[in-house]
Amino acid sequence: MKKIPLAEGIKLKSILSKKIQELISEIHLVAHAVVEKGEKPNPSGRTLAEVENELAQVRKDARHLDKLIYRANIDNTVSFKGEELPIVEAIELASQLRAEASLAKDLGRSEKERLYHSTGESVIFYQVAMYDPAEYRERANELEKEAHRLSNLINAKNYQVEIEFDDSNYF
Repeated sequence: MKKIPLAEGIKLKSILSKKIQELISEIHLVAHAVVEKGEKPNPSGRTLAEVENELAQVRKDARHLDKLIYRANIDNTVSFKGEELPIVEAIELASQLRAEASLAKDLGRSEKERLYHSTGESVIFYQVAMYDPAEYRERANELEKEAHRLSNLINAKNYQVEIEFDDSNYF
């Protein structure tokens, strides 16, 4: 069986999803015809059965490809910060690092102290950050760098790992 890089399999997964949607649209087009009463419709293009058969094959290929990608993401690892992580866990960690960086950025945009608008006339209130915003800005930068490093490791691994899949029907 032909082998392809995991990265190509991931791209192909998205191509197959798009192909499935296109075939469903085609089914809706070929399933009905408008004709004058008493007239027989002239088939234009493929039959409903032909499109359904192709759709069934593409769906089967998509399921098989999913299985191979999931297996590869579990069986293969990346080294990050002295730890071996399965690709699937590394992907989740990269997402979590980005989310944490986003939160730290939000907190880092705050002022240490600012006037708090109140409804009272004689009392002045201030909103005071219970942390150092500058530290959170720096933390956000470091977390983003870590997420980028991890993503680069994942991408590199996706080109090293191969899965057995015949993509000749799609490329």
